Parts: sequence; structure tokens; C-alpha cells
Amino acid sequence: MWDKTLPNRIQVAIIGAGPQALTLVTHLLQKRAKLRQKLMIFDPSGNWLSQWQHQFAAQDILHLRSPAVHHPDPDPFALRRFAENRSHELFPPYDLPGTQLFKEFCQDVIQRWQLQHQVYPAKVVQILPTQQLGRPHFQLILEDGRLIIARKVVLATGGGMKQCPAWVSQISSPYPPESLCHAQQVDLRTLNLAGKHILIIGGGLSSGHLAMGAIKRGAKVTLMTRRRLQEKLFDAEPGWLGPKYLKGFAAELNWHHRWQMIQQARNGGSMTPAMMLKLRRASRQGQLILQENCQVIAANWQSQWQVECDRGQSHDFDRIWLATGTKFDVTQHPLLQKILETYPPEIVKGLSILDKHLRIPGSECFIMGGFAALHIGPVARNLYGGKIACSRIVPAIVKPSLALSQPYPISTPTSLQ
Repeated sequence: MWDKTLPNRIQVAIIGAGPQALTLVTHLLQKRAKLRQKLMIFDPSGNWLSQWQHQFAAQDILHLRSPAVHHPDPDPFALRRFAENRSHELFPPYDLPGTQLFKEFCQDVIQRWQLQHQVYPAKVVQILPTQQLGRPHFQLILEDGRLIIARKVVLATGGGMKQCPAWVSQISSPYPPESLCHAQQVDLRTLNLAGKHILIIGGGLSSGHLAMGAIKRGAKVTLMTRRRLQEKLFDAEPGWLGPKYLKGFAAELNWHHRWQMIQQARNGGSMTPAMMLKLRRASRQGQLILQENCQVIAANWQSQWQVECDRGQSHDFDRIWLATGTKFDVTQHPLLQKILETYPPEIVKGLSILDKHLRIPGSECFIMGGFAALHIGPVARNLYGGKIACSRIVPAIVKPSLALSQPYPISTPTSLQ
């Protein structure tokens, strides 16, 4: 927890304290230790990885989907050394770290880099471009009305906006809020689901975790997907975790084609082989109904959900959970509104075209995560994507001599090496 007073100005402000923000800070300090006194991380929790850890616990997630070499420390083998006597917490294949192992490793990273008191407990509600001493800066407005001036801002806020199917907005009857939730709002630890029938919509790994967690708590589950369930070890092919596919992505000069490559690589949601095994077992045991190639077209609440499907069938459920993912659209991001007005970039399918250091062109506002996918590729929101982003952002922060650059002209490929 932050143990100092809020300064009037700061060199670098990082918005968000998730795994990508932690990755950025360790890489920055590795290059320039003196930056510790010149940067601040803002997160409402005041702690590192608060939302990340909450989500893993809330959905009963036992291990990560990323291999052990992908983590926030600059040394790719640091996690393997940390787990030397805990090999049973590295899950096959590719040594996927257990949730508790990864949590303790990240705490070790935070302590080794002396970052325990770097996160300021505040929510940034607005970022306003401004001028200070003839140079562009940003004014950060906190939820309690306090202000701070930053020379550079890094947006590392993680996921995009919750996506909900169109029929949700057409529900006319009032319903209890807990009876219809997005997956991000579900906390299995707080629920007594004995005897309940739950409809989970979505074919990604989150829907699998929620289904198994609900079954464990006595519920019967129907898992509905608009297509057949896809089985993949990672959410994008392993070739995207290195130069094999990224070289081709970098060579693609058309931003719209890049966007298509991202969609095809991620291809909606998918289940790991281990999760598919659990779901099939639960289905055989009568605890789970799999409804593939099926979509809801209407739902009405009358002490239960009456759900109509495109197959012409109708079903009753006690709860509906929407594991329908998130959408990344910079034009909808509340913290980017004034920045986009002042430094209007080219936008493709909701994603901004950035400069080679992942800045909104002409500004010192850097973007990490899924919002930088046109430059990082399909793994932009993953741990590995965070490391690629650091390789772009860190040089522009530690070397003030790097002038602001323009976005890539369409004739110049993005280097992802």
C-alpha cells in the first residue's frame, strides 16, 4: 500500500496494477533504477494484481493458461527457479503455473523489486492533455477530485468492455440483478447453488470454469454455445508466442488485414483439452447439458427465466451467466476521450494505430494490452503480449532523446521482434 503523500506532479503515471503493469515496472527499473522515484501506479485497490487474483479465485481457476516462462519478471526462468521444489504445481503440458504458485511468485517479484508501496489507492476518472512550462503533459483527475500532473501516461487497464448479446437489452420484465450476470460479475465463493439450474452462454474457458464451479456447488448447468466447442491448449496457437507467426503479422501492411488475422487467431473462445475432459465427464454424469450450435433469441423473467432458443425450444433457468467476453474499442474507453480529441489517431475496428513505441501518435500516452493488438498481435492481452509491449514502451520512457514519432505509414511493417 502506498505510504507517501500524493505529489503534485510525476514523470510517469501507470493506470492499472495488473500483470502487464507489473511487467512494465520491473522492465523499466531493470533499465533505469532511478525511475522508482519518478513513477506512480494508480489502482483503486492500492495493491498489485488485485483484480487478477479476484477473478482467478472467483472462478475457481486452478492454473494459468500461459507457460511458466511467461510472467512479470524480466528473467524468463525466474518462475521455474521459484518453483524448484514445487514441480507438482506446474501443470502439463508446457508447465502451466498453478494459481497459488503464480500468486506467491508475483509477491516475490514485488518484494525483490521493492514495489510493495508503489501502488496509489485511487481511481483515475479522467485524463486531460495540458501544457506545463511549454511542454505537453497530462492532468489526471482522481475520483475524489484531487489532481496530479504527469509527463507520460501508460494505460494498462486490462480488459475491454463487457460484451452482452443483443437480446439482453430487449428484456422487458424486471428481474433480480443476480439472476443475470456477466461472467466477470460472478463470484462462485459467495454462492449457494444447490438445486439451481444455471444457463451459461459462451464457449470460452471462463464458461468452462464457471460450469464446473457451479456443478461443484450443487447446480445443474446448461452450457450453450453458438457453434461447436473448440478445443485448444492456448487461446491462440503456440506459434503466436514467438516469431513463427509474428513475423508474418509484422509483414502485413494493411491494418484491416491485421485485424482479421487477430480474429482468426483467437477465433472466439476455446476450451483446453483438460477442461473438455471435465465437461464431457460432467455431461455423462447428467450434471451438465451441452447445447452447441444454439443461441438464445429471447428471455423473460417470471420468478424464473423463460428462455427461447433459435431451435424453437423453450427452457426454464434460475440464473443466466454471460461468458460472452469483452470488446476493445478505444473510442469507448472513458480515460481516452480527451486524449483522442487532442491527438486524433487513425482507428481500425475500434483499435488505434499507434507509433512504434505504442503511443497515440503525437502524444506521450502509451497503451498496453488488448487495445494495442494491431501492433502486438493476437496475444496482446496475455502475459507474453505484455513483454512484447514492454520492449516497445521501455526505450521511449528511459531515453528522453527518443522524439515523438508518427504512426506507421501503411508501407512500413511493424517489427515484432
